[in-house]
Amino acid sequence: MAGAELEFVNELLRSLSLAGLSVAEQRAVMEQSASAPVAGTSVEAVDAGGVAAEWVVAQGINSDATLLCLPGGAYSLGSLNTNRWFSSLLSEVTGRRVLSIAYRLAPEHRFPAAVDDAVAAYRWLLAQGLPAERIAVAGNSAGGGLALAMLVALRDRAIALPCAGIGLSPWTDLTGSGASVTACAATDALLDADGVRNSAALYADRSQHEHPYASPLFADLHGLPPILLQASRAEILRDDTTRFAERARQQGVEVTEQLYDDMPHVWHMFAGVLPEADHAI
Repeated sequence: MAGAELEFVNELLRSLSLAGLSVAEQRAVMEQSASAPVAGTSVEAVDAGGVAAEWVVAQGINSDATLLCLPGGAYSLGSLNTNRWFSSLLSEVTGRRVLSIAYRLAPEHRFPAAVDDAVAAYRWLLAQGLPAERIAVAGNSAGGGLALAMLVALRDRAIALPCAGIGLSPWTDLTGSGASVTACAATDALLDADGVRNSAALYADRSQHEHPYASPLFADLHGLPPILLQASRAEILRDDTTRFAERARQQGVEVTEQLYDDMPHVWHMFAGVLPEADHAI
């Protein structure tokens, strides 16, 4: 549904276009846009198996239940700082501790560095004595694709799987083969096909774009835990969600797929502004 809030958000996103900027300049823009965590949140830096990370725990939460949070940013942007507010919000609404990690970024560290870091941080959680059934993994955009790829990598290595996976507007197909990449070009205020292609090239060689840990859309999905997927019908990565959900169901995975009308990519970041963001979270 269109409204004043959505018009405001779309105009803001269009004004913040990163097109034409170097990776360093894009990172600087992201850092400048970072918000402080929810009031009362505790933040503690930690080395999670060699991966820079921080515990983000909303006020009043004492449970050991943990959400491993993987930030978005096309595998080349994002940091603990830019992910802190969203991590604090997820901690508040889920009642879980959040471990936010800073996986290594492209182009300095290309595929499969991000997957290796996600797996290392998860194994660190297990080594702390936390049972797998007390851990869920979540990510948005590239972080959403990484969360799903991590599940596949864990299964392949016979490591106990977390109880659930969550992908918010996940990027599951580096090849950009979804029909929505073209069909939604005019309605996605944040992403465009050229930007997605360029980001994929920074992250992995073209020959790796269909690797199951780079594009979990193409993975064998048997045996994965329950998965929640959220995407917008208006975003160019819509089909990254719908096709993944269909394949996962066909392979026996329990999938909850929630599609929203008119929202921009990862509209969840506008909680407190967009009612649909509050509802999705």
